[in-house]
Amino acid sequence: MIQPWKQLSSKIVLKNPWWIYKKDVFQIPNGITGEYNYVHTNGASMIVPVTAEGKIILVNQYRYLCDKESIELPCGGVKEGKTYEETAVMELEEETGHRSNAIAFAAEFNPYNGVTNEICKVYIAKELVKTQPIPDATEEFEIMVKTPSEVDEMIRNNVFWDGMSIAAWTLVRSKL
Repeated sequence: MIQPWKQLSSKIVLKNPWWIYKKDVFQIPNGITGEYNYVHTNGASMIVPVTAEGKIILVNQYRYLCDKESIELPCGGVKEGKTYEETAVMELEEETGHRSNAIAFAAEFNPYNGVTNEICKVYIAKELVKTQPIPDATEEFEIMVKTPSEVDEMIRNNVFWDGMSIAAWTLVRSKL
């Protein structure tokens, strides 16, 4: 069995509304110590919205760091005091303009476990009811509705390239 590392100290280096950059000092079982720098978050909730016809609602948005548009599943960070499910419900409406009468936890994963301790929980949302999208001031979304086969093809053709969305899709595809 692999032995866990021991945290000797933890320091917040930078904090903003979305994440905390931390620096820990650790000791591995053989006594060697070191520093680990990472991003701490409250987690994220990703939603796979499924229409009555079995189609998937996706959002296309501009991603500043890559300087291009990105087709994704709706997702958002868990805010202080909120649960993963509350975040999923809020992000679904905020990004797609839909509420769900049947939202259920489906899977979870860590998007980049060498850099962040974030856990992304994935929900499948069915029995959708149209509302009005309420994006944040920095968000603009183009709504896309695709069949599961079209989503698969978009991934194969590198049109749908967001890693978190691809991981979530892989985990829930067989559950649809």
